[in-house]
This record gives sequence, C-alpha cells and structure tokens, in this order.
Amino acid sequence: MTLPTILQNLRLPAIGAPLFIISNPDLVIAQCKAGVVGSFPALNAREAEGEPPLLDAWLQRITEQLDRHNQAHPDTPAAPYAVNQIVHRSNTRLERDLEICHKWKVPVWITSLGARVEVNQAAHDCGGITLHDVIDDRYARKAIEKGADGLIAVASGAGGHAGTWSPFALIQEIRAWFDGPLLLSGSIATGNAILAAQAMGADLAYLGSAFIATEEANAVPEYKQMIVDSGADDIVYSNLFTGIHGNYLKGSVVAQGMDPNALPESDASAMNFGTGASKPKSWKDIWGAGQGIGAVQKVQPAADVVARLIREYDDARARLLENGPV
Repeated sequence: MTLPTILQNLRLPAIGAPLFIISNPDLVIAQCKAGVVGSFPALNAREAEGEPPLLDAWLQRITEQLDRHNQAHPDTPAAPYAVNQIVHRSNTRLERDLEICHKWKVPVWITSLGARVEVNQAAHDCGGITLHDVIDDRYARKAIEKGADGLIAVASGAGGHAGTWSPFALIQEIRAWFDGPLLLSGSIATGNAILAAQAMGADLAYLGSAFIATEEANAVPEYKQMIVDSGADDIVYSNLFTGIHGNYLKGSVVAQGMDPNALPESDASAMNFGTGASKPKSWKDIWGAGQGIGAVQKVQPAADVVARLIREYDDARARLLENGPV
C-alpha cells in the first residue's frame, strides 16, 4: 500500500514521538524543519484557569512558522506535524482539544490509550489522518476496526508506556493482515535502526528518547544529561508511576529514594488524565526513556539529531548495497 500523501517525501522516514511535558512548539518546529514529523501531546499545552486555550495558540504558532518556512524554502519544505490525543475516559479536555485540532486542520492525529470512532471521524473531517499506538495485535485490530488509518507498534524497549513484544513479532503479526501505514517504536535512536525497522516491514520509525537531550526540549538539564550518561542497562520497566507499564531512567528512581529493582506494582485504575497525568509529581521527578539511549552522546539542537540520523540511515543503505545479498 502507498503511504498517505502527508507521510510521503519526508527527508527521513521517521516521526518524533510526542513526549509528555517535554515536547513543545520549539521542538516540534525544529523537527519539522529538519525533515521529520514533529509531534506533541495536546495535554502539554496547559493554561491557567480562566485563560484562553493554550493549545489554540500553540497550533497557530506551529502552523504559521511552518508556512513561513515553506514559503522561504520551497525546495526543502518542512515535514507535517502531529498532535497526540490521550483517548482515556479521564481526559476531560478531549472534546475541547478535538475541536481545536479540527479548527487548525491538524494533518496527523496520534491517538493513545483508547480507540474511538468519533476521534477518527474528527480527523478525517478536516483532512487529517490518524495513527493509533498499540502494544499487541489485539489492540491493533481494535484500532483499525474503529477507523484508524495507521498503527504505531510500540515494542519492548520503547520509552514511556511500552509493551513487551519483540519488534520482530509485533510487526510480523500486524503485517499478516494489515497493509496500511505502520510505524515501529522501541529502542530506535540511530539511522541503522530506522532502516532496520523498514526491513522488518514498518513504513516509518517512531523515536522519542533521542529528542529529550536536545536544546529545544522542555526537560531540565539534569534529565538531558542523564540521557547522555545512560545506556540500556539504566532503564527500569514498571507500572508504579502511571498504572501502565513503561520504561524509566533508574537514576531518577533512585533520586526519589526508591529501589529500581524492588518497585511495587500498581494497576490501571491509577490512571487519571483529567489534569494531564496520573500522578503529576511522578511525571516531574521520574524520567521516562527507552533502551536506545546509548546512542545519545551529547545535548544538541534537534536539527543536529536529525542530521545525524539521516547520515547514519544513508550510510546504512549504502553499506548494504555495497555488500550485496547476504
């Protein structure tokens, strides 16, 4: 199947994942200008009570800056942007945020923690497409039944909320019945990994942790430096902090006085996205990251991260062509 027009002709077949708290207009605009789809969770745009919706202002700024870029650089247009909607029953902002995204004709809608027909319809009504993140084949089938255009397979090792399936198994089982847009998430932080994702059957890679350690990211310096200083062995998988299993930096867990090797279990009832997070303090002090962070060597502009990924991706393709059939 041919990819939707909006996802064609990217300079790199990748989407920057929406990072809770961290993704902001600065990061999204930098990612898009560099040639990958930039995204942010709608819940990151939080205004004080009684103030106009900050999401509206964010979308205006992103739209206008990307339009100006495209006018000035017609030969290297910016990639489209995406907005992530948490489709959980506790997200009391969902209906309002859907209306704002519809108003600005958001091109790519990423949905998480619930598949709902009306969300997909809202995206389609304004000319957008929907990509739903899933951790197994059962959820993938439900998402497509509800009208999602594509899927984000969140495999083992992904930052934040992640599944336990091997990327090989997850892509294989979904591709057995689905020929639409398919992305892979999980430990992808190099151009080699992006090409490998495509070799497995994914159309695009979905990567987030590498963008935490960027100048534009809304993360404290200590968080960014911990990404640089850490590797796969510094990641812990736990459901304590949100009610859903996810990957977090052990160092941030230790800093809060907890033993990362003996964390208690939580349950899904702990989720509450009415204010944007199940436990705001945990999201502030416990830092998510995926197992691919060993590839992150320094804090730098997002454009430099994308440039590195493009070089590595091109080198990997050239190396395979040079070596010939295995």
